Amino acid sequence: MTISRRSRQYWLPRPLFSLFLALLWLLMVNDFSMAHVLLGLALGVAIPVVTHAFWPEEAKIKRPLPLLRYLLVLLLDILRSNLVVALRILRPARHLRPGFFVYPLTLDDDFAITILASTISLTPGTVSLHYDSEANTLLVHALHLEDEAEAIASIRERYEIPLEEIFR
Repeated sequence: MTISRRSRQYWLPRPLFSLFLALLWLLMVNDFSMAHVLLGLALGVAIPVVTHAFWPEEAKIKRPLPLLRYLLVLLLDILRSNLVVALRILRPARHLRPGFFVYPLTLDDDFAITILASTISLTPGTVSLHYDSEANTLLVHALHLEDEAEAIASIRERYEIPLEEIFR
């Protein structure tokens, strides 16, 4: 007896996410007993099945190699930004120039825009606050904003252009 693809998608719509949830459960309870393994697996299957109707389509990553480069750049930027923010916070407040700026998007894929907004917020010192779908812009707050044009160019070069390459 074979399980059809449609049946498998119904019972296990997101297999990697199900595995992630089961492992997350085991990490949270910090107990590797058979009962917790079974409960983690049950939650890992039940949560995606129950929430499947609310999920958007899966992201279509066209080029995985640029994704690895993107993640490496993001990791290095997070580490570097943590150091810069720590130094700026330890200095007197007169060295901080917080500010808002509007970032004009060239991306049109909702998932890619979400990744970009999350990336901006993950990088210490910047937070994406609002997405305007009509103007196709993000409102961004920077802890220290010296040059708005430079901040926009940096986001475009380091994050948005690689995301275009990944998802197009």
